[in-house]
Amino acid sequence: MTRGCCVLRAWARRDVLAAAIGVFAVGWLAAAATAGEYNPDRSIGDAVSAWSGLPGTDGKEHSWEELADRDFVVVVFICNSCPYAVDYEDRVNALAMRYGGAESRVAVVAINANTIPEDSLAAMKKRAQAKGFVFPYLFDASQEVPKSFGALRTPEAFLLNAKREILYMGAVDDNTDAAAVEETYLEDAVEAALNGEEIAITETPPVGCMIRFKRSRRK
Repeated sequence: MTRGCCVLRAWARRDVLAAAIGVFAVGWLAAAATAGEYNPDRSIGDAVSAWSGLPGTDGKEHSWEELADRDFVVVVFICNSCPYAVDYEDRVNALAMRYGGAESRVAVVAINANTIPEDSLAAMKKRAQAKGFVFPYLFDASQEVPKSFGALRTPEAFLLNAKREILYMGAVDDNTDAAAVEETYLEDAVEAALNGEEIAITETPPVGCMIRFKRSRRK
Protein backbone atom coordinates (compact mmCIF):
# COMPACT_ATOMS: atom_id res chain seq x y z
CA MET A 1 0.00 0.00 0.00
CA THR A 2 1.45 3.37 -1.03
CA ARG A 3 1.95 6.27 1.31
CA GLY A 4 -0.37 8.37 -0.87
CA CYS A 5 -3.18 5.85 -0.47
CA CYS A 6 -2.79 5.89 3.33
CA VAL A 7 -2.91 9.68 3.36
CA LEU A 8 -6.08 9.66 1.26
CA ARG A 9 -7.74 7.19 3.61
CA ALA A 10 -6.73 9.25 6.63
CA TRP A 11 -8.25 12.34 5.04
CA ALA A 12 -11.41 10.39 4.21
CA ARG A 13 -11.74 9.22 7.80
CA ARG A 14 -11.24 12.77 8.98
CA ASP A 15 -13.97 14.01 6.65
CA VAL A 16 -16.40 11.33 7.86
CA LEU A 17 -15.64 12.21 11.49
CA ALA A 18 -16.10 15.90 10.79
CA ALA A 19 -19.43 15.23 9.09
CA ALA A 20 -20.60 13.11 12.02
CA ILE A 21 -19.63 15.85 14.47
CA GLY A 22 -21.45 18.36 12.30
CA VAL A 23 -24.63 16.29 12.30
CA PHE A 24 -24.42 15.89 16.09
CA ALA A 25 -23.86 19.63 16.54
CA VAL A 26 -26.84 20.51 14.35
CA GLY A 27 -29.04 18.07 16.29
CA TRP A 28 -27.82 19.42 19.61
CA LEU A 29 -28.40 23.02 18.57
CA ALA A 30 -31.89 22.17 17.32
CA ALA A 31 -32.75 20.52 20.64
CA ALA A 32 -31.24 23.41 22.58
CA ALA A 33 -33.28 25.87 20.56
CA THR A 34 -36.50 24.25 21.80
CA ALA A 35 -35.40 23.64 25.39
CA GLY A 36 -35.68 25.94 28.37
CA GLU A 37 -33.02 26.66 30.95
CA TYR A 38 -34.17 23.74 33.09
CA ASN A 39 -36.69 21.97 30.85
CA PRO A 40 -35.03 19.58 28.35
CA ASP A 41 -37.71 19.93 25.67
CA ARG A 42 -39.80 23.06 26.11
CA SER A 43 -39.21 26.80 26.23
CA ILE A 44 -41.47 29.58 27.44
CA GLY A 45 -43.99 30.26 24.67
CA ASP A 46 -43.97 26.69 23.34
CA ALA A 47 -47.36 25.02 22.94
CA VAL A 48 -48.01 21.62 24.50
CA SER A 49 -50.28 18.93 23.11
CA ALA A 50 -53.92 18.72 24.16
CA TRP A 51 -54.86 15.69 26.24
CA SER A 52 -58.05 13.69 26.03
CA GLY A 53 -59.64 10.67 27.67
CA LEU A 54 -57.66 10.89 30.90
CA PRO A 55 -59.53 9.19 33.76
CA GLY A 56 -59.94 11.22 36.92
CA THR A 57 -60.49 10.37 40.54
CA ASP A 58 -64.05 11.65 40.09
CA GLY A 59 -64.85 8.67 37.85
CA LYS A 60 -65.02 10.79 34.68
CA GLU A 61 -62.75 11.14 31.65
CA HIS A 62 -61.22 14.55 31.08
CA SER A 63 -59.83 16.45 28.11
CA TRP A 64 -58.35 19.84 27.33
CA GLU A 65 -61.54 20.84 25.52
CA GLU A 66 -63.48 21.05 28.79
CA LEU A 67 -61.15 23.92 29.77
CA ALA A 68 -61.82 25.92 26.61
CA ASP A 69 -63.59 28.69 28.52
CA ARG A 70 -60.61 29.34 30.80
CA ASP A 71 -57.98 31.96 30.02
CA PHE A 72 -55.28 30.13 31.94
CA VAL A 73 -54.64 26.55 33.05
CA VAL A 74 -52.32 25.43 35.82
CA VAL A 75 -51.02 21.89 35.35
CA VAL A 76 -49.06 20.26 38.15
CA PHE A 77 -47.54 16.81 37.77
CA ILE A 78 -47.83 15.06 41.12
CA CYS A 79 -48.20 11.50 42.45
CA ASN A 80 -48.94 9.58 45.63
CA SER A 81 -45.56 7.92 46.06
CA CYS A 82 -43.13 10.85 46.05
CA PRO A 83 -42.63 12.58 49.43
CA TYR A 84 -41.94 15.88 47.67
CA ALA A 85 -45.25 15.66 45.81
CA VAL A 86 -47.03 14.81 49.06
CA ASP A 87 -45.46 17.89 50.66
CA TYR A 88 -47.11 20.03 47.99
CA GLU A 89 -50.61 18.51 48.01
CA ASP A 90 -52.05 21.08 50.39
CA ARG A 91 -50.41 23.94 48.50
CA VAL A 92 -51.82 22.79 45.16
CA ASN A 93 -55.21 22.35 46.80
CA ALA A 94 -55.03 25.86 48.27
CA LEU A 95 -54.11 27.25 44.86
CA ALA A 96 -57.12 25.50 43.33
CA MET A 97 -59.40 26.84 46.05
CA ARG A 98 -58.17 30.36 45.44
CA TYR A 99 -58.07 30.42 41.65
CA GLY A 100 -59.87 27.39 40.26
CA GLY A 101 -63.53 28.06 40.96
CA ALA A 102 -66.27 27.29 38.44
CA GLU A 103 -66.51 30.94 37.38
CA SER A 104 -62.79 31.60 37.49
CA ARG A 105 -60.57 32.45 34.53
CA VAL A 106 -58.13 29.85 35.83
CA ALA A 107 -58.33 26.06 35.96
CA VAL A 108 -56.06 23.92 38.13
CA VAL A 109 -55.37 20.32 37.09
CA ALA A 110 -53.04 17.70 38.56
CA ILE A 111 -51.76 14.74 36.55
CA ASN A 112 -50.11 11.52 37.74
CA ALA A 113 -48.21 9.53 35.11
CA ASN A 114 -46.56 6.92 37.33
CA THR A 115 -47.71 3.36 36.71
CA ILE A 116 -46.57 1.68 39.93
CA PRO A 117 -49.20 0.22 42.32
CA GLU A 118 -48.89 3.12 44.79
CA ASP A 119 -49.91 5.48 42.00
CA SER A 120 -52.74 3.46 40.49
CA LEU A 121 -56.03 5.19 39.77
CA ALA A 122 -57.62 3.32 42.69
CA ALA A 123 -54.89 4.60 45.02
CA MET A 124 -55.30 8.10 43.59
CA LYS A 125 -59.02 8.02 44.36
CA LYS A 126 -58.32 7.11 47.98
CA ARG A 127 -55.75 9.88 48.26
CA ALA A 128 -58.00 12.49 46.66
CA GLN A 129 -60.85 11.62 49.00
CA ALA A 130 -58.65 11.58 52.09
CA LYS A 131 -57.10 14.96 51.27
CA GLY A 132 -60.25 16.60 49.93
CA PHE A 133 -58.78 17.58 46.59
CA VAL A 134 -60.88 20.24 44.87
CA PHE A 135 -58.99 19.97 41.57
CA PRO A 136 -59.25 17.26 38.88
CA TYR A 137 -56.63 14.60 39.65
CA LEU A 138 -56.01 12.73 36.40
CA PHE A 139 -54.17 9.52 35.54
CA ASP A 140 -52.06 9.30 32.38
CA ALA A 141 -51.11 5.67 31.86
CA SER A 142 -49.66 6.48 28.43
CA GLN A 143 -47.22 8.99 29.97
CA GLU A 144 -47.58 11.08 26.82
CA VAL A 145 -48.75 14.21 28.63
CA PRO A 146 -45.61 14.79 30.72
CA LYS A 147 -43.50 14.05 27.64
CA SER A 148 -45.38 16.74 25.75
CA PHE A 149 -44.58 19.20 28.55
CA GLY A 150 -40.98 18.08 28.95
CA ALA A 151 -41.84 17.34 32.58
CA LEU A 152 -39.46 15.09 34.50
CA ARG A 153 -40.35 15.49 38.18
CA THR A 154 -43.13 15.49 40.75
CA PRO A 155 -44.08 18.10 41.62
CA GLU A 156 -43.50 20.11 38.43
CA ALA A 157 -45.80 23.00 37.59
CA PHE A 158 -46.84 24.75 34.38
CA LEU A 159 -49.01 27.76 33.65
CA LEU A 160 -50.59 27.76 30.18
CA ASN A 161 -52.68 30.27 28.30
CA ALA A 162 -55.76 29.39 26.24
CA LYS A 163 -53.54 28.42 23.30
CA ARG A 164 -51.72 25.87 25.49
CA GLU A 165 -48.60 28.02 25.36
CA ILE A 166 -46.30 27.84 28.37
CA LEU A 167 -46.16 31.04 30.43
CA TYR A 168 -44.36 29.59 33.45
CA MET A 169 -42.72 26.24 34.25
CA GLY A 170 -40.79 24.76 37.12
CA ALA A 171 -41.23 24.73 40.88
CA VAL A 172 -44.40 25.71 42.73
CA ASP A 173 -42.34 27.78 45.16
CA ASP A 174 -38.85 28.00 46.63
CA ASN A 175 -39.03 25.60 49.57
CA THR A 176 -40.37 22.10 50.12
CA ASP A 177 -41.10 23.18 53.69
CA ALA A 178 -44.33 25.17 53.46
CA ALA A 179 -43.46 27.15 56.58
CA ALA A 180 -40.21 28.40 55.05
CA VAL A 181 -41.51 29.55 51.64
CA GLU A 182 -40.39 33.02 50.56
CA GLU A 183 -40.98 32.97 46.79
CA THR A 184 -44.33 31.72 45.44
CA TYR A 185 -43.32 31.38 41.80
CA LEU A 186 -46.45 29.70 40.46
CA GLU A 187 -48.92 31.88 42.34
CA ASP A 188 -47.00 35.02 41.32
CA ALA A 189 -47.16 33.91 37.69
CA VAL A 190 -50.92 33.35 37.92
CA GLU A 191 -51.45 36.76 39.49
CA ALA A 192 -49.37 38.49 36.82
CA ALA A 193 -51.19 36.67 34.02
CA LEU A 194 -54.61 37.57 35.44
CA ASN A 195 -53.58 41.22 35.72
CA GLY A 196 -52.15 41.33 32.21
CA GLU A 197 -48.67 41.95 33.56
CA GLU A 198 -45.34 40.52 32.51
CA ILE A 199 -44.39 37.43 34.52
CA ALA A 200 -41.15 38.33 36.33
CA ILE A 201 -39.83 34.77 36.75
CA THR A 202 -40.90 32.42 33.97
CA GLU A 203 -38.79 29.35 34.70
CA THR A 204 -37.29 27.75 37.80
CA PRO A 205 -35.71 24.33 38.43
CA PRO A 206 -38.30 21.81 39.63
CA VAL A 207 -37.41 19.93 42.80
CA GLY A 208 -38.86 16.47 43.38
CA CYS A 209 -38.82 12.81 42.44
CA MET A 210 -38.28 11.70 38.88
CA ILE A 211 -41.42 10.66 37.01
CA ARG A 212 -41.23 6.90 36.63
CA PHE A 213 -41.21 6.67 32.84
CA LYS A 214 -41.45 3.19 31.41
CA ARG A 215 -38.23 1.88 29.95
CA SER A 216 -38.38 0.87 26.31
CA ARG A 217 -36.64 -2.40 25.57
CA ARG A 218 -34.03 -2.55 22.88
CA LYS A 219 -35.04 -4.52 19.82
